[in-house]
Amino acid sequence: MKEKFPQASYITMNELVLPNDTNTLNNLMGGRLLHWMDIAAAISAQKHCNNIVVTASVDNVSFQHPIKLGDVVTIHAKVTRAFNTSVEVRLDVWAENIPSGHRVKSNEAYYTFVAVGEGSKTIPVPALIPQTDQEKELFDGALRRRQLRLILGGKMKPDDATELKALFTAAKQ
Repeated sequence: MKEKFPQASYITMNELVLPNDTNTLNNLMGGRLLHWMDIAAAISAQKHCNNIVVTASVDNVSFQHPIKLGDVVTIHAKVTRAFNTSVEVRLDVWAENIPSGHRVKSNEAYYTFVAVGEGSKTIPVPALIPQTDQEKELFDGALRRRQLRLILGGKMKPDDATELKALFTAAKQ
């Protein structure tokens, strides 16, 4: 029997930006960062699900600060909510120049993973029980983010997005 994890699976991954990771401006290539983020998020999701997961979606990723050659990239990944067969993972990306001690947040994003079993069929995932106030806030927001993803992906009609509607209805009052 597989052990269930009632709390978010938090991981930290570090990478050193080397010359083959950079573009002609000596900045980390965006695709390389997305690759690293996908790995970190997958590890977090797999730890929570105790099973193989596959990437289902990547939310908006904006590059707020360039990451330079020689910087150390630190990626924090944490499951924020589990649904029936999927989990949402939040990522925060930091860049640090070790000699200068300068550290800056470069990116944040949400990735969604689906747990798969034999024959690549989706399987149920363990529930997530948020513990801290921050975990509860991320947990509550995950349903709105999920509904937005489903609408944008054509898998949900806007009229069925009750959590998103409530957000806009509350704003009008």
